[in-house]
Amino acid sequence: MEEAVIIVLSVLVLGLVAALFMAAKARGTDSFQAGIDSLRSEVQKSLTETTRHIDSQLASVTGQVAEQLSSVASQLNSSTGQINNRMDNAQRAVGEVRHALGELTKATEQVFEIGKSISGLEKILAAPKARGGFGELLLGELLSQCLPADRFELQHGFSDGARVDAIIRLKEGLVPIDSKFPLENFRKLIEAQTDDERRGAGRRFATDCRKHVDAIASSYIRPIEGTLSFALMYVPAESVYYELITRTDDSGAALSDYALSKKVVPVSPNSFYAYLQTILMGLKGMEIEERAGEILAHLTSLRGGFERFASDLDTLGGHISRAKSKYDEVERKARQFGERLEAGAGEEREKV
Repeated sequence: MEEAVIIVLSVLVLGLVAALFMAAKARGTDSFQAGIDSLRSEVQKSLTETTRHIDSQLASVTGQVAEQLSSVASQLNSSTGQINNRMDNAQRAVGEVRHALGELTKATEQVFEIGKSISGLEKILAAPKARGGFGELLLGELLSQCLPADRFELQHGFSDGARVDAIIRLKEGLVPIDSKFPLENFRKLIEAQTDDERRGAGRRFATDCRKHVDAIASSYIRPIEGTLSFALMYVPAESVYYELITRTDDSGAALSDYALSKKVVPVSPNSFYAYLQTILMGLKGMEIEERAGEILAHLTSLRGGFERFASDLDTLGGHISRAKSKYDEVERKARQFGERLEAGAGEEREKV
């Protein structure tokens, strides 16, 4: 900026000099020299003022630049601190993400293992005998968790060698329970893609359920051997149980109505648990009733003992009463005898 001002002033000075030079030629040498001196003085003064103005402007600009640099430095320091905080937060977030990814990897591995276990379980349950064993296992576990050991029995045998999966012992008799798992056609039913496939799988599922109901009704309801007049069909899967109790055949008849007509009650794990809780409350009532009978018998025995004690006490009281009367009689006679002795002794003293 200073160089530009100097260049401009130089151009002006040269212009003035040229003008004066031309005027000097016209007016003479002395006049020219005087003009040069005057011009030099004016130029010197102008340069001095210009330099002072430029120094003042430079000082002002330098101060403003310094203030701006200080503000920028302060902002940079603040931004640097914020960036550092954000970097720290980012590092913590990255660490947490890495930890979460590690946990997710473990969870994924566990899900994969569970998936393999489920796949293995599906392969196992593909065999009807394996499905039956699985249902019996769940049935036994549920009974052992809800009832006292003396109130149920697994694999109860009948007189002809037939065995039911479990029975519950009640005061009125035995409740037979058999586990059934019609899974094959149920799986085909839920995997069916068309209406025809669903209808066909539904019919086969209904047929399987009726066969299971008939088998239970004919094999395990035996009042002659102490069972009650109904039996329970335990279905280990809630989805299969729901399909059983809601399905109807082509005529509109419900499978559940067919089962009840055969005196077979289908139950699932949840509904069977509710049945067992009700039975357990009844068993506790029976136990209280039995204990009450025992307490009443004990009180009756105590009453008989107390009556014998009262009789013995009355007898003892009679003995004591008679003994007291005898004592009083002897005491009276002793007193009379003493009085006679005293009288006889007085007469002898008078004679002497």
